[in-house]
Amino acid sequence: MFRLRPFSLPRACLALFCLFLAALPAAAQAAQPGWVANPHSRFSRQAYLAAVGSGASRAAAERDALGRLAAAFGVGIHVDERIRESYREVTQSGAGAAWSHHVYIDSEIRAVAGMDNLIGAEIADFWSDGRGTGFALAVINRARAIRIYSELVRANREAIDNLVSMSAAQRNTLEGISRYQLAAVFADMNVSYGTALSVLGAPQYAAGLRRGDYFRREAQEIRGAIAIAINVRGDRDGKIRDAFAGAFSGLGFRIGGAGSRYALDVDISVALDQRFSAHHGAWITWARKTLRADLRDAATGETLLPYSIRNIREGHVTQAGAEDWVFRRAAEAIEREYRELLADYLAGLAPRR
Repeated sequence: MFRLRPFSLPRACLALFCLFLAALPAAAQAAQPGWVANPHSRFSRQAYLAAVGSGASRAAAERDALGRLAAAFGVGIHVDERIRESYREVTQSGAGAAWSHHVYIDSEIRAVAGMDNLIGAEIADFWSDGRGTGFALAVINRARAIRIYSELVRANREAIDNLVSMSAAQRNTLEGISRYQLAAVFADMNVSYGTALSVLGAPQYAAGLRRGDYFRREAQEIRGAIAIAINVRGDRDGKIRDAFAGAFSGLGFRIGGAGSRYALDVDISVALDQRFSAHHGAWITWARKTLRADLRDAATGETLLPYSIRNIREGHVTQAGAEDWVFRRAAEAIEREYRELLADYLAGLAPRR
């Protein structure tokens, strides 16, 4: 006679639980690492800055982690994108290297130097909970980041010193303006780097930094010391001279005389054509105007900024009226266009070494 073995509920539950575990993805069976809840449980707060991000994919989790690290690390050091873009152009063109000695930066960081608040950041780990959510751990090594940022500050300081070290004669030129404008770009980024160093615990490397506005004010003072001579051939009642003078004075320049280093030479030609208008029942005089204006440097003989207006055409029953209207239209075009053209030229001036 066979004897039945007693049924054990705990053993049956255990067996079912084991079958349940076997059916789960392997990632879900792994225990959640401690860094998910506390990133500094893995990386000491003294040596690292760390943040955890999450997302539906690994890429999304890593982006979130870097964003959170930027929020923790970059409070107050976000730089206006126009400033960052100017600095990016300077560093990529090699202009920065022309004004400072070689800057040593790790090869993997060199490509992003000056373009990202998270210089030296990296993804240290990733974990998935098996239910569609991933977690990424982003870290910055404090000592390494301090070395990189302090070297960037040092190089920018050296560039600034070299840019603004010049004689009085050199200073009061368009070249002097361009030097101070470039110094302002370096200074703006140094303020960002200096704040980063303070967050990293090394404010001593950022002591005494000047903001870019200081150098922009110096550039504006130089503009006020530069006189621009305006020589117009073929003007009418000073309309064209006044239009150009307004563009220069609006940007802070003085309007000078014959002894000025910089001169705007303007040549105007007006062609007249008379035709009978059946609509008006009268002869109409048409005036067609062409203008060329060259900003020149008497010291070098260079034409710095060419400008022209072609084929402005106006008609009137009298020759004087046609000429008056064509001069008015030319003056309006100058007032509308030339100041912006001049401002763009000055902003893009690259100082010579």
